[in-house]
Amino acid sequence: MRYRFPKSARLVRVAEFHRVKAEGESCHGRFMVLSVLKKSPSKETRVGLITSKRIGGAVDRNKVRRRFREIVRVAMPGLEQGIWLVLIARKNAVGASFQAIEREWLQLAQRASIFSAQP
Repeated sequence: MRYRFPKSARLVRVAEFHRVKAEGESCHGRFMVLSVLKKSPSKETRVGLITSKRIGGAVDRNKVRRRFREIVRVAMPGLEQGIWLVLIARKNAVGASFQAIEREWLQLAQRASIFSAQP
């Protein structure tokens, strides 16, 4: 099975990010903050990634963004349909291993109860 993370599955508009922040709930970890909006207007799951300049330079931000995208891409088939997610990177994510970030993602996702079936 091939997993994809097309642009149609991403949050891109500022208003969408604000809506998740205003109406959703957040779970905080060492490497990221996961915000979830379960009552979204669309039927498909969409994800937004935020890596601010506080994380570091462009190389560091892109590294973290690629890792987050891969983690979410693999988890997409197991997520509930029609939810919006926003992952906000924290500075600790730059020096963390992929496995540590993935472990934290699973913990936060389970805490937010966004899995339709166990991953």
